[in-house]
Amino acid sequence: MQIDFGERLVVIGGVKVKIYLFVATLGYSRRLHVRAFRNERQESWFEGLESAFAKFGGVTQDVLLDNARALVDRHDRETREVTFNAKLAAFAKHWGFTPKACAPYRARTKGKTENGVGYVKKNAVAGRSFATWEAFEEHLDVWTREVADVRIHGTTAEPPIERFQAQEAKALKSIDGIGPFHAARELVRTVQNDCCVEVDTNFYSVPWRLIGESVRVLVTAEVVRVNHAGREVAAHERRAGKRERAREPVHFDGVAGYGARVKASSAVALPSPLPADELLRPLAEYQALAGGGF
Repeated sequence: MQIDFGERLVVIGGVKVKIYLFVATLGYSRRLHVRAFRNERQESWFEGLESAFAKFGGVTQDVLLDNARALVDRHDRETREVTFNAKLAAFAKHWGFTPKACAPYRARTKGKTENGVGYVKKNAVAGRSFATWEAFEEHLDVWTREVADVRIHGTTAEPPIERFQAQEAKALKSIDGIGPFHAARELVRTVQNDCCVEVDTNFYSVPWRLIGESVRVLVTAEVVRVNHAGREVAAHERRAGKRERAREPVHFDGVAGYGARVKASSAVALPSPLPADELLRPLAEYQALAGGGF
């Protein structure tokens, strides 16, 4: 199986949105699996792969991929030695496939998917608009099933779904009993003056006493967890949009302006001011100090 991402502007809800199309192409049948994401981060690659395994009902022996930073740490052009990202290696071991990277700057070695991405852009997306993100995702599912699966492929001269069912399906390794690989990102953030940490342009509150402190943020597909000094100090449902704020009222307890009761600080006694006549001195004293008259 070959996998890749392609970018495209799509009108959703009357607004142009930059979307990232994940396309997986089976090598024998040329059957496609397509998913739309809002980013091209590692977790999107993993989610796209897992959804492809579920769609095809099994795992291929090899997965050919590009040299994306989210997947490949190093690929030597001369020796062809590849160092895969540690989480990708763990993901591949979990599902039981061998990752392979195409030669640097030679994406044509991954031609089936390169062509698949272009096909999806031109045939499934171009010239269309959608009322919601969910409507866009549903359209991709229907298009894959009713168009891509049943077309006569230009290379094989057969419909991908028929070629898949006749030969390829039974060659895939079963996914029965294999649960999802729960990938997570760990970030380091400094708590801002508004009692929040920023993750992917969204903001999540933490206790106000941590303003200016460094915290560790664990990001999964569903949850953002914040840890400080070895303990969890905040947990929020992850926001999918941009510049959204997730606030927990208790994090602002004691801060003026957030509806909480402000505790009065202990009064500090100040010395009484000196009487005005003690602040004034005769001019003769200044004349003596200066060593002469004015």
